[in-house]
Amino acid sequence: MSESCSHNCESCGSNCASREKPQSFLEKPHEKSHIKKVIAVASGKGGVGKSFVTSYLAVLMNRLGYNVGILDADITGPSIPCAFGLTEKAGGDDTGIYPVATGKGIKVMSLNLLLENDSDPVVWRGPVIAGAVKQFWTDVIWGDIDYLFVDMPPGTGDVPLTVFQSLPVDGIVIATSPQELVGMIVEKAMKMANMMNIPVLGLVENMSYVSCPDCGKKIEVFGKSHIDEIAQKYGVKTAARVPIDPSIASKADGGQIETVDGTWLDGLAEMLKELSK
Repeated sequence: MSESCSHNCESCGSNCASREKPQSFLEKPHEKSHIKKVIAVASGKGGVGKSFVTSYLAVLMNRLGYNVGILDADITGPSIPCAFGLTEKAGGDDTGIYPVATGKGIKVMSLNLLLENDSDPVVWRGPVIAGAVKQFWTDVIWGDIDYLFVDMPPGTGDVPLTVFQSLPVDGIVIATSPQELVGMIVEKAMKMANMMNIPVLGLVENMSYVSCPDCGKKIEVFGKSHIDEIAQKYGVKTAARVPIDPSIASKADGGQIETVDGTWLDGLAEMLKELSK
């Protein structure tokens, strides 16, 4: 080792005896879990329909015949069980924790499936929350899964960092809405993905417009969309624009997300199919 060594092996080309490989934080899944692709659905802020994107992408891939699971990493604000109408609690034994299956066979793991009452608050500090998310990967018996979707909490804090470092994430879908302020926050999420060297598969803009029931004209309630500009700036695709539709919210709130029928995310589903090839 040179006397002038900075101990930063990443920026050094020398092949000395003390050279160390970059440390990997990846965690191994449960020994009975065989997961092919991990797709994270993220957003820079809350309230932009991220959980809908996660749920409906899972529904679409399930309809295409794939084995699908959802890891609900939004520990303090879990909404995935509600969208699927799940009331059964997750069970377990000495081997591990078993996820709960929806009516169509999508496997779900969420903290709400472990709480005695769905409305009980989770008053935990960041490291404990991050640890719970990690356990959903290491301790849950997922079985054979083609696509595991991870519903992320909003922002760029402890949990997103834990997911990106601990799970072998193959790609990220970023959910957003048309407001001007959100555009800046989306760029934060994009930059975090770049920092973690994880590809952004596409942007999904929720509440993008309202279709006039009489003439079919698309009315941009929140003003002109900037999603195409952001996508072009970072070299990613605008995967979908989802309209404001009360029937979508009604079915999701009523636990019937698996009955929603729309073509908005079909292009993204095809993109995921290509990813598996």
